[in-house]
Amino acid sequence: MPDLPGDLLSLAREDLAAAEALDRAERVSDASVGFHAQQAVEKALKAAIASRDRDYPFTHDIGLLMQLSQDAGLELPADLAEADRLTSYAAAVRYGLGDPGAVAMRDALRWAALAIKWADTQLHSDS
Repeated sequence: MPDLPGDLLSLAREDLAAAEALDRAERVSDASVGFHAQQAVEKALKAAIASRDRDYPFTHDIGLLMQLSQDAGLELPADLAEADRLTSYAAAVRYGLGDPGAVAMRDALRWAALAIKWADTQLHSDS
């Protein structure tokens, strides 16, 4: 039987690993690192939402996914409040739409790691 929340969380961990590896690589843009950090946050939020048997749209909009998480009764960590700034990295990198904006990669990586840790806690809570 498929485990959608667990599968999404595994994919989020892979995206974080890719972002960290790219961050250490030479000649790799911050936009590429930001893309994988965005993907990690997106998938972690979707995993948490799915763990509450809630549907979510096929979207890259971190802000919307954060709102849907709250609507599902999930309390987001305060340190994720600005993670929605990563949303622009999803389309900008994938479709070559230019500079996605200025987000410090240390923040992007921190948000990704925090979102994964938080989602893991949601998947393993009794609520």
